[in-house]
Amino acid sequence: MRLSPTRAPLLSLVLTLAVGSGCNTPPKSTPDPTVVATVNGEALSRADFEQELGRELASTEAAQRTPEEIEPFKRTLLDTYIQRMLLLQAARKNNITVTPEEVDRGVLRLSGDYPAGNFNEVLAQGQLSLAELRAREASRLTIEKLFSHHVYSRVALTEEELRAYYAVHEAELHEAEQVHAAQIVVKGLDEARRVQAQLKSGKKFADLARRYSLSADAKVGGDLGFFPRGQMPPAFDEVVFKLGVGQVSDVVSTEYGYHLFKVLERKPARKRDFAEARQWVESKLLEEKRAQAQDAFVKELRDKAQVQVNEATLQAIRGQPAVVPQAAK
Repeated sequence: MRLSPTRAPLLSLVLTLAVGSGCNTPPKSTPDPTVVATVNGEALSRADFEQELGRELASTEAAQRTPEEIEPFKRTLLDTYIQRMLLLQAARKNNITVTPEEVDRGVLRLSGDYPAGNFNEVLAQGQLSLAELRAREASRLTIEKLFSHHVYSRVALTEEELRAYYAVHEAELHEAEQVHAAQIVVKGLDEARRVQAQLKSGKKFADLARRYSLSADAKVGGDLGFFPRGQMPPAFDEVVFKLGVGQVSDVVSTEYGYHLFKVLERKPARKRDFAEARQWVESKLLEEKRAQAQDAFVKELRDKAQVQVNEATLQAIRGQPAVVPQAAK
């Protein structure tokens, strides 16, 4: 799935809610066996929890594990549910909603990540109906709006913070030495020697690459563009970083064939100054500060939440999805 920068922090949420901690309301003496937990009075049903756990286990090939092995999956899923419920409650409190058109666009983006005709098959494999997918997308978009309007909007960057971040991350802003090289690659050594002889007689490297080279870059004269050490196969680096601008290598044998390389340009290693790096610094620091603000917002919701977990019901769940009557779907 393609993600916009503002959506990236949503995926980095650490779902580590200490279930039941900070709860001021004592548990009921006879909890409802059809409810796994309540969050500020809102119930999480056993049927919904079992169904989602079954999907989760199926997707991780964990369905045949023992109850002890399944326990971490249950706890993680419960934490996810509770946090989502808290965020959706906060969204309702702040009158945040999404329109059917927004949900339609979200589902369309999701379906666009799959080949035509395969999306319904993917849903079926995940035991997910289109209605359920729309509900999930509506929840995701609502939470995204909540963060955007009530968390990220409060985050600001100062010039001092930007410069301090630049100073701390200077090493990450170094540009390694790069070369701009071209290649000719042929199948046999004899052919490589014949091409080499033509180069020595004055023929142009790019013309010979277009005529003889077997690699995909032959159509652009063998041009490999600029690259730093480590991006190309080691045998390439070993040769081209030793050549001067305009020099052509001797024949080089690799698993791809027999090569001739020519260095067209070089860029020495250098450090980007603050003006050049400002956009990168601003983007990285904004991402970090938004994540911190998001964590603080979620923690505040958790600290104030009244959460009750029905441990007896939770322990009774074995990872098989609940059978939901057709009329209730």
